Amino acid sequence: MARRGLLVGTAATALTLGTVSFADAATGDDAPDRTRTVRGTLPTGSPDYVYLPVDVPRGVREIAVSYTYEKTPVPAGTQGNALDIGIFDERGTELGGRGFRGWSGGARSSFFIRADEATPGYVAGPVRAGTWNIALGPYTVAPEGLPYEVTITLRFGPTGSTPKPVYPPERAKGRGRAWYRGDCHLHSVHSDGKRTPAEIAAAARAAGLDFINSSEHNTYSAHSAWDGLWGDDLLVLTGEEVTTRNGHVIALATDPGTFVDWRYRARDNRFGHYAKAVRRAGGLVVPAHPHATCIGCHWKFGFGEADAVEVWNGAYTPEDEIALAEWDNSLVAAVRTSKPWVAAMGNSDAHREPDKVGLPQTVVLADELSREAITAGIRAGHSYIAESSAVTLSFGASGGRGLHAGIGERLRVDGDDTPVTVRLEVTGAPGCTARFVTDQGTLFTATLPESGTGVVEWRTTPVYAAYVRAEVRHPATVPGLPGALAALTNPVFLEG
Repeated sequence: MARRGLLVGTAATALTLGTVSFADAATGDDAPDRTRTVRGTLPTGSPDYVYLPVDVPRGVREIAVSYTYEKTPVPAGTQGNALDIGIFDERGTELGGRGFRGWSGGARSSFFIRADEATPGYVAGPVRAGTWNIALGPYTVAPEGLPYEVTITLRFGPTGSTPKPVYPPERAKGRGRAWYRGDCHLHSVHSDGKRTPAEIAAAARAAGLDFINSSEHNTYSAHSAWDGLWGDDLLVLTGEEVTTRNGHVIALATDPGTFVDWRYRARDNRFGHYAKAVRRAGGLVVPAHPHATCIGCHWKFGFGEADAVEVWNGAYTPEDEIALAEWDNSLVAAVRTSKPWVAAMGNSDAHREPDKVGLPQTVVLADELSREAITAGIRAGHSYIAESSAVTLSFGASGGRGLHAGIGERLRVDGDDTPVTVRLEVTGAPGCTARFVTDQGTLFTATLPESGTGVVEWRTTPVYAAYVRAEVRHPATVPGLPGALAALTNPVFLEG
């Protein structure tokens, strides 16, 4: 039976359709499947989230949902229709509540949930009686509206048991205090990626990575999907790419099973609350691709709550160049105001072939290969970014009475005019140029040997350079623009 979706209530950023009822459904282990279909049209200017309540009776072992919508032709320059989907169980749709049971965005057209299993992106568990809510997200709506059809099927019978989730350990064997390579922005079949977790783990090892972070869009379902894939050589962290309508942020290395809500915009003044929730769960707040041009991707929440910022996302593009410049401006502001600075990191955001896992990768100095040590290193900025495991850097400054500071540290000498020597050692960057960047801009450039291995030194003072960071760049391909990055360090701060 098909019925029309009717609006029965509204809120600032959400609306609720009429309830789908299965009141006439027979129950019991031998009861036949029951299906209802709802059709409707969402107008231009629809709220960000539209909820379709479903009354689920007792005795249901599985709920299955499928949906379609019309992608009507639109004039050039006009956004067409795109509709996301997810679901909340009988515990409700309250922001930050406990009712979340899965989200696939626009990555798939159907899903199921039962006690023992669920579609990737969704959380297995009992289908309890009560009002569930299918969440529709009209990402973009054409001028003629967005016609949709949602079909809900309930299957009755004995419910299976829900397996206890197996989560990755928080520590791998590692090499003691060392530089560890990681990629903290990756997508699998649990959101809009095409790789399985097993394929990601294999690609991470092939890329020479020591750690990765599970970061699916708006779901934690992959946290328990890594069983047997970690090892002494690979630490698997769990997180989420919190995908709002005003930008994306990596919740990095949160406690397994942590759900971070995404249903708010910058104008709602809610981001600070969820940033604190990420940190309470042991994670870091890392705005992702802050200048990406896709709809809803550009970061609009500011960086006051950030623990680090992704300045390099995938293959290097002008978007990354803008993010890098904005981050560098933030370093100048931190020096001027004596406020804490935000470290830079880079990740691949790999979804499918030919996206390369580990392009780029963040190389972190940590006391051990553990969740706590890696996140501490990232937060402190004791890290650099490289395009592959072939590229290694050593960077620091020395001066005064034998004092030395490494990446992310402060070198305090006796006076503003005390000579300081900045030193960069590079391997694996043939044909590249090294640059030293300060609060004044790029003040020193040197061409590396053809082998890609070399040492570059430069002398300065704290009064001339409040900080120094290093860039290693490929030759320019567009006149007047710098070449793509091969590597980038966090700064060393100089104080007299």
